[in-house]
Amino acid sequence: MKARTMAFILALTMPAWLVYAARAQGVGRQGAGGRGVAEPSPYPVTQGKESRFEKIAEGVYLATGSSGGSSPVIVGDREALIIDTKTTPAAARVFLEDVKLVTNNKPLRYAVNSHYHYDHVDGNQVFRAAGIDVIGHEFVKFSIDNFDILHREPYMTSQVVNGTRRIEIARRNLAEEKDPQKKPALEATVAAALKTWNDLQEIKPTAPNVTFKDKKVIDLGGREVHLLFLGRGHTNGDTVVYLPKERIVCTGDLMETGPAYMGDGQFDEWIATLEVLKNMDFQIVLPGHGRPFTDGKQRITAYQGYLRDVVRQVDQFRKQGILAEEAAQKVDLSAYQQWFPNTARPGAELRGIRHIYEWLYDQEHKK
Repeated sequence: MKARTMAFILALTMPAWLVYAARAQGVGRQGAGGRGVAEPSPYPVTQGKESRFEKIAEGVYLATGSSGGSSPVIVGDREALIIDTKTTPAAARVFLEDVKLVTNNKPLRYAVNSHYHYDHVDGNQVFRAAGIDVIGHEFVKFSIDNFDILHREPYMTSQVVNGTRRIEIARRNLAEEKDPQKKPALEATVAAALKTWNDLQEIKPTAPNVTFKDKKVIDLGGREVHLLFLGRGHTNGDTVVYLPKERIVCTGDLMETGPAYMGDGQFDEWIATLEVLKNMDFQIVLPGHGRPFTDGKQRITAYQGYLRDVVRQVDQFRKQGILAEEAAQKVDLSAYQQWFPNTARPGAELRGIRHIYEWLYDQEHKK
């Protein structure tokens, strides 16, 4: 079945809120932690079994693949560090093999969780079993220990709802296909969807075994790595990883190439935290999802505007008595399409819009 036909079927069979969820979670991202053929890179590339490593600077790589967000790799003279541990234990195990291609026989000593969302932490158990210290902000540990993260957003929609839906659609397409020559490809699609689902069943939420509050400096041998909490934003415990000598900053989902999931955002603080980030001395941004970028100051300013605008519009809809479901379809952020092309048409991901409704209510009822 052609991709365009499949997309049409998805649009018909998926409820609107799920279409928005798929858009926000990066369905169709190319080389950005999504699936599909990776975009050409301006950086030297080393290809592993599943991970592609782009050499950003000497000893600094951006790893992308079929599971989770981006995983920057930082190699010192003595040992190495990676950021974020993939979506499943199975993906983490493959990544641990792939990363040997770029660590130059240096042991992988640390894994940093940029925040607690599933696609950045659900490989933690594999890294801990390998004797690797997993480091996170205090809030990351609190969240994994207390939030039942496999039964809340963003995991529920992105993995449970979408995962079962992928299996249903794949099986339906196979059952309806009359051409025997096309059946093997559809059978492979069913098998892949089932494998992804089975891989999720292995997850045992595992909190960082090392935490910090505001700042932690790690020496990998000839290379300092700064772990920074700049303030609440995408979540209540985002870690920015900064290489001062190389002027590289790894932002997690605090700042992506495109708009990030907003379901746990603290919107006024997010804008303020981005201002702190913007004032740092960096040249290259390695985001939690998407391509590396060098227009960081301008892109961050655009995203601050996006956040202000989406909150303003949603507040107006809310005061008009419009429900979140309708607001999610009406919100118009096309003013930012130069920076974020997926805003060209009206609409925003429903979970984020619902959260803005809740956040605005909380702001009004603060004591």
